[in-house]
Amino acid sequence: MKLHIFAALSFGLIAAPSVALASNGADILKSQCMSCHATVKPEKAGLDHIWERKGPDLYYAGSKYNKSWLVKWLQDPIRIRPAGEFYRKHVKPGDKEDVVDESTLTPHVKLSKTDAEAVAEALMALTGPVGLVNKGAFKNEKVSMTMGAMFFNKLRGCGACHMAKPGTGGLSGPELYTGGERLQADYIYSYIKDPQKFDPHIWMPTLNLAEPDLQRLTGYILQLSASEGK
Repeated sequence: MKLHIFAALSFGLIAAPSVALASNGADILKSQCMSCHATVKPEKAGLDHIWERKGPDLYYAGSKYNKSWLVKWLQDPIRIRPAGEFYRKHVKPGDKEDVVDESTLTPHVKLSKTDAEAVAEALMALTGPVGLVNKGAFKNEKVSMTMGAMFFNKLRGCGACHMAKPGTGGLSGPELYTGGERLQADYIYSYIKDPQKFDPHIWMPTLNLAEPDLQRLTGYILQLSASEGK
């Protein structure tokens, strides 16, 4: 009996820090994050929701982000969407093309390491509706970066909205040169396959890619962090 009690106490002591972190992280989310992010799936995710939101929805963050990246980024946030969440609010005419109007963008709050770890722990618990992300969909096959770049930029036109290298590519979507560090593989695959499943009115098109092309594009984005993004 004493052995069982000791074992239970031991497991409790081991688990307690994680539980405390998640609890504290939930408090921080509520006080500092919910004014810009949805941590619960919106009942009506219409055009107004997309136009008015200030940051990405986080109700499926645990199925989207890598925890180690969250901890790092929350301590030193660098803008992922060059022109903000809804780009039309944050661009202005330039000499040759539209440019980002930095004066309209608000810096993201920085967290201490302890708070960043707590928030990351809480976010990883937010996995979203069952089936939103196709678990195990990406087969983890390496792709040729040359062929991947051709597919990304020329054949599918992803570079019109996304950057595969710093300073090269579009402004309306999130940069992808840190995609492999930031995003989970199955999320990338699932979002490319059906972006409207995540945001019914999002402007990213459904490309109707064949399975080999879905695997190729996902693999290319995952490898960007280790090559062209640095």
